Amino acid sequence: MLELKIPPPVAALVMAGLMYVSKGLYQDVFGFELEYKLLMAAMISVLALLLDFAALWVFVRAKTTVNPIKASNVSALVTSGIYRYSRNPMYVGNFLFLFAWLIFLSSALNAIFLVFYVLYTNKFQISPEERILRERFGDDYRAFCLRVRRWV
Repeated sequence: MLELKIPPPVAALVMAGLMYVSKGLYQDVFGFELEYKLLMAAMISVLALLLDFAALWVFVRAKTTVNPIKASNVSALVTSGIYRYSRNPMYVGNFLFLFAWLIFLSSALNAIFLVFYVLYTNKFQISPEERILRERFGDDYRAFCLRVRRWV
């Protein structure tokens, strides 16, 4: 059972909100014009969206749950597609969205929230999911963990 019942996209939105609230504390560190910040943030957001959809597509094809709160309902170990490069591409996508938001807000202080997002996600989402997957898929999952990194 997962330690918390907060869906990862909600956790990312909370981080984004905290980043927005704190943006005025130390701003414009990147020195880019607004249109360049928008362009960079948009490009990173598109990459994040592609990662999320690629991961979702593999889950749909494997006919297994994509719901991280009900990880115990998983019916297949997904190791193909984008999962050959990251065990958690959806969380990488969330991180990239937050990174794009950081660039748009131009506040270096917000990098703290990116670090906190990774630490929080590792402890309260990924570690419990991995425990469930180890119990469910045993040596196959252990071998997958040896081949593929947790994030990137």
